[in-house]
Amino acid sequence: MELNKILIILILVIFFKTGNVLSEEDIFNVNNVKLIKKANNSYEELTNKAINKGFKELIDRILLDKDRDKLAKMNFQEVKKLVSYYQISGNDLDDKKKDEIYFNIFFDREKFHNLFFKRGISYSEIFNKEIYLLPVIIDQDQIFIYNQNYFYENWKKVYDLDLIDFILPVENIEVIRKININKDNLLSLNLDEIFQEYSKKDLAFVILDKTSSSIKKVYIRTKILGKEIDKNINVDSLNLENEKFNLELINIISKEIINSIKTQNLIDIRTPSFLNARLKIDSKNSLVELKKKLKKVKLIQNIYIQELNNKDVYLKIKYLGKLEKIVKKLENQKVFLKLAGDKWSLKLN
Repeated sequence: MELNKILIILILVIFFKTGNVLSEEDIFNVNNVKLIKKANNSYEELTNKAINKGFKELIDRILLDKDRDKLAKMNFQEVKKLVSYYQISGNDLDDKKKDEIYFNIFFDREKFHNLFFKRGISYSEIFNKEIYLLPVIIDQDQIFIYNQNYFYENWKKVYDLDLIDFILPVENIEVIRKININKDNLLSLNLDEIFQEYSKKDLAFVILDKTSSSIKKVYIRTKILGKEIDKNINVDSLNLENEKFNLELINIISKEIINSIKTQNLIDIRTPSFLNARLKIDSKNSLVELKKKLKKVKLIQNIYIQELNNKDVYLKIKYLGKLEKIVKKLENQKVFLKLAGDKWSLKLN
């Protein structure tokens, strides 16, 4: 009996020491904000510029366009209050020989959550930053897939940002065969057939119709987190040379795909979810290990103890976002959430 009391006390200490915020800050950090240092720049002036630039980079990364506009009129003092701390990396501010200076800006997750809550803003925390992309060109009666395809050859050269990694699959004879067979109705192609080796990944199939000399039609078919999303856009090329137009087109399509990815990864601070789960205590380290792993899942906000005994702990988990994403993130930490009947259980690997 005495041993059971000690165990219960240990459980309480482990979880209540966790605090209200289990998440590590990472998407709210902006690293390597580059500034050019001039002779008349003061320390405060450079820091303020870095914070402003970092804030703009952050909201561009995690917000949809319509929500980013809601923060456009924030003054600098409001922005500055969102900063936890900052670091200067690379050259020192007093180094007269170097004109480049880099800042790492660490924004406060909870303060941003409060801001988003008050202004009714959802933000995107992208789980999988890789998307497999295949752009094909239709020009009159010809289809260009891998060879003589500017977009396939140059996409990574044009768009190479940290937010999303566009992966162009290697040439595949079977893909060529399927596209040619269905050349009169490419929109009917099953994405999993085109990306057979990557069917469990996020996918994008882009069809660029260059038949018309002035208006280019673009069909974007994506599969993100298992959901298929189709978009059609028309782009006027009259005012741009061919090379410039192609570069601009890659940026336009990339932005459309990224907005689709953001939309499927949105988190609404106003509507957290709760999950009840049982953890079977099979060793003295189970709770310690669980706490360490849960701290790495940023979408988990808190853990509450519902019931406990010397064999089991019943937990209530407060989290943000979709349950499917929580399950995958837990699996990455070797924590497995299983549903048996109508009850969830947690198991550590």
